[in-house]
This record gives sequence, C-alpha cells and structure tokens, in this order.
Amino acid sequence: MAIRDSLQQIRTHWMERISCELAHGEGVRSGFMEQLERFYDLLEQTIISGDTAWLDPILYDWGHSPTETDLDEGGYEVSFVINRMITLTIEVIRETLNEKDALELIAAVIPIFTHSLSVVVRYEMETRVAHISNELNKTQDKLQQLDRHKSNFISVAAHELKTPLTLIEGYTTMMADMVEQSGQPAIDSMLKGVNTGILRLSQIIDDMIDVSLIDNHLLTLHFQPIWIGHLLNLLDNELKKDVANRKQTLVIHEFDGNDLMIYGDTERLYQALNNIATNAIKYTPDGGTITIDGRLLPGFIEITISDTGIGISADNQALIFEKFGQLGNSNLHTSGKTKFKGGGPGLGLSIARGIIEAHGGTIWVESEGYDEVKLKGSTFHILFPTRTEATDPIITKFFGTFEHAKQELETPLPIRDGLSQNSPETP
Repeated sequence: MAIRDSLQQIRTHWMERISCELAHGEGVRSGFMEQLERFYDLLEQTIISGDTAWLDPILYDWGHSPTETDLDEGGYEVSFVINRMITLTIEVIRETLNEKDALELIAAVIPIFTHSLSVVVRYEMETRVAHISNELNKTQDKLQQLDRHKSNFISVAAHELKTPLTLIEGYTTMMADMVEQSGQPAIDSMLKGVNTGILRLSQIIDDMIDVSLIDNHLLTLHFQPIWIGHLLNLLDNELKKDVANRKQTLVIHEFDGNDLMIYGDTERLYQALNNIATNAIKYTPDGGTITIDGRLLPGFIEITISDTGIGISADNQALIFEKFGQLGNSNLHTSGKTKFKGGGPGLGLSIARGIIEAHGGTIWVESEGYDEVKLKGSTFHILFPTRTEATDPIITKFFGTFEHAKQELETPLPIRDGLSQNSPETP
C-alpha cells in the first residue's frame, strides 16, 4: 500500500486517539481538532514532497502560542504534546495497518515528527526567553522607579528637616547664652547635650543631601590644586581624639605621590577619606591599628586604608557601598560615629564612592572574611587620576594659571566636619 493511502486509512482513528488523549472538554476538543486537521494535511504534503517547510507555519504558531498565564504557570508545553503525538501515532499505525505497511509509514513519519519536535522546542525556548526578558525588564523598571522614589524621599526629607533643625539650633544657642549669663550650670550641661544631638542630626541630614545629589548626578566638584599629603595631615589631626578614645593607633605612611600637586575638590576628597577612615575605626576593636598608605601609578594615585578589625565577608563587600548598606543586626548596634560597631544611617561609604567616582576614580575593598575573634581586617583601595594640569574648563575658569593657583592655596581651605580654617595644626 502507498504511504499516502496508509495516511488516509489511519486518519480518522488518529484524530480520535490524539484528541481524546490530549484535549479535555468538548470546547477545547473542537478547537484542537481543527488544529489536528491542519497538521495532518501539512504532514501529508511534507511526506509526499519530502520538504519539511510545509509544516513550518503551524509549528511556528504552536511554538509561539503559550499565553502570559501559561508562561507564568509553566504548565503549557507544545513540545510535550508533539512528543506524546509521536507515541500515539506509532500505536495507531500498528493497530490499523499490517506489519509491512506499518513499518513503511513509521519510517516515513518519525523523522518528520522528530524535526517538528526540534523546531517547536526552539520556538518555545524563544518564547520563554522573550517572556522572561520582558518580566526582567518590568522588574528592573519597577526597581528603578522605587529607587527614584527613595532618592526623592531622601532629598525632600533632608531639606524639610534642615529648616526646623536650623531654628532649633538657633534657639538653643540663644538659650545657652542666657544660661551662661545667669550662671545655671545644670541647665547649661543639658543644653550642651541637646546641642550635641543637633550637630549629629545635622551631619546625618547633610549626608542625606549628599546622597541625593550623587543619585541625581548633581554633585558639583570645585577643582583646585591640592596635595594628598595635605589631606592626610588634616585627617590625622581630625581623628586623633577618636583614635585616642578607642586606644587605637593611626599610622600614616609617606609614599610616592603624596607630595604631588594634583587637581580635585579638596573638601569632597577629604570627606571621602574621612568617611572611610571613620568606618575603619568603627569596625576595629579597641587597641587595634588603622594604617594609611599609598603609591603612585601611571596616571593614578592609589591610597589604601587598612585596619585590624572584624573584616567583611565576601558576600557583603559590594553591599557596604550601597545606600543604607549596614551589616549585621542594627538593633544590636550602639550609637556614635566611632564606637565599636556603632550604628548609623549607612551612608558614609556610599557617599565616599560617589565622590571618588565623580573624580574619575574607583574604590573597592579586600578582606579575608568576617571574624570577630581572628580579626582578619579589611583594606580599602582608593584610586583616582592625577590631574596635574589645569586643562579642565572649570579649573581654568577659577584659577587660570598655576601662579594664580598658588595664591589661592595661601588661603586656608574650608574643610567639613568642623575643622577650623585657621587651625594652627593645618599644614
């Protein structure tokens, strides 16, 4: 018997067997039967012509047919249907035809079904990949929107808190003056405590504003000639009290490049170094050592800030540079900027990274892991370019020539966090 005749002979039995096995419910079976009729017609054309391209249109439709619900639930697979169709087709052929005709027809249809299965699997994979990519894009858009809302909240909250805090600070200062004149030491002591809280809150609000500026790419840098050694001397003077209170040792080495004049934002670079060094003090037990060193590289200066502290696990070494990137249980933290494992908003390292990257540099941390017993410590690497010429339009606008820059340097530079401009310890 010819293969075409064999196909016609098994057609009705094949349709009934496939529809009963794979389609449940009259409504579903009716639509499925139409698809089976179309598939069988194309199958005959493929066998007669020997060209599998006849099946491509229906295979494309089937491979791209899963709905969003099907893809989300992961329960709809056309490849399973075709795979099952292969088994049922062989059963129908054996039940309907004699052995010779059955073997002849099976040999003709199995390669076509195998080809169809591989095509559908490819189409299904494309559909699922496209669906997953779309879902990832949606999730990314939502995360970006959430991050924008968070940044907007930080910005608004910081600015809204700034005004009443300024009023409180002003009235507290006037009250302190009145108490000093009236000679009431008890009240004066309480007002000093209030003022300490105001200063701490003011620092937190300033950090929130800085994070908002960095997130929105609004951080303005005022480039001017600086020496790294000058910044490190200021840092040494600023941290002496905190290091002494913790019975720690701060070691600052001289290195190639610390006496090189470069261009950068002095106040912001100092802020970044201060945040990193303060973090090292905070996570180093009493009696530990913080070491600042560096080296000159082609086109860059690298500064390292190492500590003998509790270290950072590999999983958290990227997290600490994110906003509010606190580690551990915040309920167990003590307050204070430099107390051991002291709490805080978790903005210092995020701000430091933003400032360094705004200078065209980068920052990363190395640590063998977290261990409060063995104290494996951490090393922060800060890398930023050595701008040794006033080629930046902003620099040229403000300073023009090196001689003008030298005159500007004769005026002490303003530094954040309460450093006096006329401090006798300032180099």
